[in-house]
Amino acid sequence: MTDSRNIQQQLPAGFLQNRDFSHWMSELPEKLWDQPLCNLAIPGSHDSMTYCLDMNSPIVPSEPSILYYLDYLLPYLTRPEIYKWCTTQDFDVSQQLEAGIRYLDLRIAHKPKDSAEHLYFTHGIYTSITVQEGLTDIRTWLETHPKEVVILGCKNFEGMDKRKHRQLIMMMKNIFRSKICPQTSVEFITLRNLWASGFQVIISYEDAIAAEYRELWPSIPYWWANTYNPEQLIQFLDSHKQAGRPDGFFVAGINLTENVWYILTHLSSSLKSLTFSNYPLLTDWIEAQMPGPGKSCVNIIAGDFIEAAYLVRTVVELNNKLL
Repeated sequence: MTDSRNIQQQLPAGFLQNRDFSHWMSELPEKLWDQPLCNLAIPGSHDSMTYCLDMNSPIVPSEPSILYYLDYLLPYLTRPEIYKWCTTQDFDVSQQLEAGIRYLDLRIAHKPKDSAEHLYFTHGIYTSITVQEGLTDIRTWLETHPKEVVILGCKNFEGMDKRKHRQLIMMMKNIFRSKICPQTSVEFITLRNLWASGFQVIISYEDAIAAEYRELWPSIPYWWANTYNPEQLIQFLDSHKQAGRPDGFFVAGINLTENVWYILTHLSSSLKSLTFSNYPLLTDWIEAQMPGPGKSCVNIIAGDFIEAAYLVRTVVELNNKLL
C-alpha cells in the first residue's frame, strides 16, 4: 500500500494550502449571499462516514455474493482488503466540516438480525458509530459555526422498513430541530435567507416516505461514473454536463470506484493510493468548471479523502467566477 505522505510529496508545488475554510460560506463576498445555493460551487465528501468502518461487522447484504464466499473462506485476507477499499475518508465528520465540506453523503442501514434499534452508516461493511452519534457530531459542529450550512444526502438505505425510516426521521428532527430548512423553492435557499431564518441543515432523503415530511427534500441527483479510470470518469461527467444540469441541487462525483476484480488484481494497492495518484488530473477538471444556473454549470462536487485539501480549495474558489 502506497504511503499517502509520499503521494502528497509528489503533488505539484502549492497543491496544498493552509487557508482556513471552516467559515468559507460566511466569508463569501456579499454579492454571493443572494445566489441560490444550487448555483454556488459546494465541496462535498463521498461516503462521508467511512472513516469509522468496523472491520468485524457483517458485510452489507447488497454487496456482490463473491465477497461473502471469500470472506467465509479467507476472512484474514478479505477483511483487510474490504476495509482499505471501502474506506473513502480519513477525517471524521467534524474534521471534514472544519476543512470546508458542506455536502455529506450518508449511507444508512439497520444490521440484519440485529434486535437493537440502532442504525449505522455503511459502505461494504458497517460503521462502529451509530447514526445518532454521527448526526450529533454534526449538530455540535454547527452550533459553533452558526453561519455555515450543511446539506445531508441520506440514501442507499439497507434493512429499513417504514418504521425504521420514521425512527430515523424523528431522530434527525430531534437532533437538528429549528436548524432544519423545510422544503421550499430553491430560489429562497440563499445564504442571506438561511441566516435570517436560522436554518443550517438541508436534508435530502432518497425514499418515497420523504413526501410525508416538509422537513425533507427529495433525493439529490448524484452523477456517479462507476469507474476506476480517471479519463472515463471525466468523460462521464462531461457527457452529463452536455445533457444539461438538473434543476436545484445536484452532485458531480469525482470519486473513482473499484470493483471486485480490480481489487483482486491490485492487492498491493488501495482506494487511497488510486485517488491520491489522480488528484492532479481531477483538480484540472474542477478548475475548468463554472458554477451558476447555466446548462453546463456545476453545483456540488464530491470526492474521496478530502484531507489532501485540493477539493475544498479548488471548489470554493470556483465561486470567484460569479463575481
